[in-house]
Amino acid sequence: MLFDLSNDKSVNETYKLMAQTIIPRPIAWVVTEDEGVVNIAPFSYFIGLSSDPASVLISVGHKSDGTPKDTLLNIRKHQKCTICMVEEKDLEKMHLSSKSLEHDESEAAFFDIETVYMKEEFPPVIASTPVSYFCEFNQEIDLGGGTTIPLVLSVKEIYVKDEVITDKEKLLISFAPVARIGKSYAFLGEEIVPPVIP
Repeated sequence: MLFDLSNDKSVNETYKLMAQTIIPRPIAWVVTEDEGVVNIAPFSYFIGLSSDPASVLISVGHKSDGTPKDTLLNIRKHQKCTICMVEEKDLEKMHLSSKSLEHDESEAAFFDIETVYMKEEFPPVIASTPVSYFCEFNQEIDLGGGTTIPLVLSVKEIYVKDEVITDKEKLLISFAPVARIGKSYAFLGEEIVPPVIP
């Protein structure tokens, strides 16, 4: 079956097709702040873009009423965010935090998600996260219409909990991330070591 993405009803279809076939997608909690209100939102349209310069990309949509999501508003206003990787043990809270709240309501308070400030100039880190990226806004990408805004973020510092570093000399890291598959979530499970290429 061939899907034509140029027709008027294609936006919802396109999301369903891409979300179920580009898998698994990592989920990141994006933490922003405005006027002391900590906003926490999970994003599965998130990817590492480059390691030199260190950059990631998130795609932020709009609320059902057409207004920008708080994550987009806060990054545009303050130019900073903290990205926290989600582990299996936080799946329920991560899922709950996807609920849309008013701009002056904090997901941290509403869903009892503990945060801690590690860098004074950045939003807080989710206390249970194994890895956090402290990011500054780099640019928005104009896709020529639509309601999704891709944001390129420059990674300034990365925090990794000591207990997930399995080999400090080789800098090997191991934790239990959550991925998105369609409307469901997945755990990655067993790692498969590739054979040595002769």
